[in-house]
Amino acid sequence: MQKLQGLYAIADADCIGTDKIISKTKEVLAAGVKVIQYRDKVNTRDHRYKNAAALRRLTNNYKCLLLINDDVQLAKSIDADGVHLGKNDASIKQARKQLGKNKIIGASCYAKFENARTAINASADYIAFGSFYPSATKPDAPRAKIELLTQAKQEFNIPICAIGGITPKNATNLLTAGADMIAVISAVFNASSPKQAVQEYLLLM
Repeated sequence: MQKLQGLYAIADADCIGTDKIISKTKEVLAAGVKVIQYRDKVNTRDHRYKNAAALRRLTNNYKCLLLINDDVQLAKSIDADGVHLGKNDASIKQARKQLGKNKIIGASCYAKFENARTAINASADYIAFGSFYPSATKPDAPRAKIELLTQAKQEFNIPICAIGGITPKNATNLLTAGADMIAVISAVFNASSPKQAVQEYLLLM
């Protein structure tokens, strides 16, 4: 399994636009991103499968991990590297049963440390905290304290992801506090130059 670290780019169909998701993802992969998540809450199942299959081919070409948000069956059908689950998604234990021990399961823990402990006990491979800063994608998300990252780093031995309004200017604080991955959506995919945006983050890592 590739290491879960560095820049974690979330290809969100609603945020990026369905017609641009493949071309924009290719740009960020070419710039050096090694972890992609496909998130699609707006399209039909057939359309999601088509996009996911195209992203699987792309990520294979770039030797990049591909995780699917929420949809365990979609992840299985395209042989994705794993899934990312939130509080309203399939349970971690159910996902593990369906995907097997070799696939990656990530869990959103929001702003609560206890959520992380629960996720890890259920066999999550990485945990994600946020939102740390105001986020255009999820403006109403509860704000997470940076101390969560330090506490999680001290207690747990799995990768930790930070998400929510993270820019190259504020990312260093999160990395120093204990984040192994920085997750971004619009800051990269909707940048005038996705390549340049990716490179600005990668310089910090």
